[in-house]
Amino acid sequence: MKKTIKITVLSVSAFLLSVATQTFAQDANSLSSLLNMVENDRIAESDEYRQRLQEFQQNTNRQQQILDTTLERYGEQEQTQNQLSDDFEANEVTINDKRDTLRERRGDLNELFGTLQGVAGDFLSNFENSLISSQYPGRSDAIEEFIEKAGSTIDQLNIPDIERFWFFMQQELVESARVVTFNADVSLPNGDTVNRSVTRIGLYNAVSDGEYLSYYGSIGHLQVLPKQPDSGMLSAASALQASSSGFTKVGIDPTGGVGGQVMANLVNFPSVEEQVRNNSGTIGFIIIGVGIVGILIGFLRLLVLTLVSIKVRSQLKSDKASKGNPLGRVLLVAESNPNADTETLELKLGEAILQETPALESMLTLIKMIATIAPLGGLLGTVTGMITVFQQITVYGAGDPTIMAGGISSALMTTVLGIVVAIPTIFMHTVVKSRADNIIHILEEQATGMIAQKAEQSAAAR
Repeated sequence: MKKTIKITVLSVSAFLLSVATQTFAQDANSLSSLLNMVENDRIAESDEYRQRLQEFQQNTNRQQQILDTTLERYGEQEQTQNQLSDDFEANEVTINDKRDTLRERRGDLNELFGTLQGVAGDFLSNFENSLISSQYPGRSDAIEEFIEKAGSTIDQLNIPDIERFWFFMQQELVESARVVTFNADVSLPNGDTVNRSVTRIGLYNAVSDGEYLSYYGSIGHLQVLPKQPDSGMLSAASALQASSSGFTKVGIDPTGGVGGQVMANLVNFPSVEEQVRNNSGTIGFIIIGVGIVGILIGFLRLLVLTLVSIKVRSQLKSDKASKGNPLGRVLLVAESNPNADTETLELKLGEAILQETPALESMLTLIKMIATIAPLGGLLGTVTGMITVFQQITVYGAGDPTIMAGGISSALMTTVLGIVVAIPTIFMHTVVKSRADNIIHILEEQATGMIAQKAEQSAAAR
């Protein structure tokens, strides 16, 4: 048994020894290969290093050449700059000498050129926005060039330049008294630009297709006024365009620096309807609605009381009492009580008159209430409008009045509407109440007469 174990141990040891030997041999081969690879990489890196070093040296030499060239050019440019500076200083001296010589030779012409420059400046503002410039464009540019040349110390005005300026002044004078037709670009309110036949009335107004136009030099062409005058003036403008000779009545604005400044402002000024619509607000429309109701009720009651008054006056002329009017109904009460004593008849007639009074005075309280509420509504609108103004001042400040204009307009408009509604409603209340009081007075007068007659009859019977 022990012999078997020894043999087994020896076999295992021999096997392990052979495996270790093979592993060592393989490791030796691997280390040798690794050393060879390291050696090869070292050689390759050395070659690459030498190549890179060579390229770096070449780049350094090239950069040095570029730097030398740049320094050489910088020196040349510096010499050129010095030369140009010397030439500039010499030229300045020469220019000053030439200017002095020009000033001396001009003599009195300097005063003339200064006068021409001032006159041209005054005319330039007229030419820029003149309707005549819409027919003859480019005049403003020519005048600006003339002004610049007149004020220059180098350029010299000559006779043709002065004659051209004189021609422009004469053209403005002559064309201001002519009515002519020409074709020009016209801007429509929707933004489109079309070429139209334009009739120019001096330098006051221009019309096209029955519409008045305006002209601004900053825009460079004519524009249709967004809001036109009334139909009568437009019809006259159309008639002027259609006429070829003779006299034609047409409306013009003699302030027409840009085609009628006052006319443009007037037609653009909002109408009463627009002011009410834009500035009334909710309170304003409520006041308007209440006022319309009050006036309608007043007219309705006035019509009813007028008819009743006519019937009452007819009853006064009739001997037969009728139920179709208050007086007739009061008379029927007296006729139905022929045997009543004076006191009883007086009470019955008074009762009959009291029954007729509510119908005659119907709606008077409502009309009076509307006349009282309307100014209070206007005051409420004024307060709310001023609150809006103060809020705007708090947010935006008080530097821009246009921001506060909306609130102020609303405040004032509601006040106006309240007063406008109160005046006619108070008038209607007064008229309607007067008509009702007249009818009631007739009833009381007739009742008093019947009582007096009854008292006389009683006294005669006794």
